[in-house]
Amino acid sequence: MPRAAERPESLAERIYARLKDDIFEFRLMPGDRFSEGEIAERMAASRTPVRQALHRLQREGFLDVHFRSGWQVRPLDFAQFDELYELRIVLELEAIRRLCQRPTDEHPPALQALARTWMVQKEDQLQDGAAVSRLDEAFHCQLLEAAGNREMARVHREVSEKIRILRRLDFTQPQRIDLTYAEHQQILDAILTRRSEEAQQLLKGHIEVSKAEVHSITLHKLYGARQRVEPMPE
Repeated sequence: MPRAAERPESLAERIYARLKDDIFEFRLMPGDRFSEGEIAERMAASRTPVRQALHRLQREGFLDVHFRSGWQVRPLDFAQFDELYELRIVLELEAIRRLCQRPTDEHPPALQALARTWMVQKEDQLQDGAAVSRLDEAFHCQLLEAAGNREMARVHREVSEKIRILRRLDFTQPQRIDLTYAEHQQILDAILTRRSEEAQQLLKGHIEVSKAEVHSITLHKLYGARQRVEPMPE
C-alpha cells in the first residue's frame, strides 16, 4: 500500500526539529543565511510547512528574517547570554534553598536519580562531550523539578534551551568533563546533607565558570565545532 501523506502540521514539526538540531549541532552556524526555497528543497517539502517551522524558530529567538535577503541564524548575543546565566543562578539557588529545607529523611526521587548518575567512580563516568552536555543540562533542570515549583522549572527549561548552543561548546575539552563530574558530586553531597549555604556557593561558582567560558568562545571555535559533526544532510 502507498504510504499515507504526512499531515502538514506533522511535517512542519519535523522540519522544525531538524532545523533546531542543525543549529545546536553547528551544522547551521550563527550568522549563516539561507532561503525558504533552500530548506524546502533539502527537506523535500513545500514552502508552507517550511515557513511554519522557520517562523516558530524566529519566535523562539533562534532565527532572524530579513526583507529580500531571507533567513539568518541569529548571531551570538553575549549580553543576552550573560542575562540568561544570571537568571539561571537566581532560579537554581532558590531551588537549592528549598531542597535543603526539606525534612532530613525526605529526598525527592529526582534528587536520588541525580545521585545515581553523577556520584559514580571515575571508571563509570562518561567521556563523550555531547552526552555529558545533555546530562549536565538535565542535572540543572532536575534540581528545579525536585524543588517542586512547576513554573520555576518551566522558566528554567526555557533558559536552558536558549543557552544550549554555548553549553555544548563547554564540553569539547576533556578537563571540563572531569570538572563537571567533580563539581556536581560536591553540589549533590552538600544538598543531600542539608548544607544549604555551601551548596549554593558551590553551584554559583560552577555556573560562573561556565559563564566565563562563554566569553572565550570565538567564531574560530564555533567553526571548529562544525568540523567535528557530520555534514549537512541532503
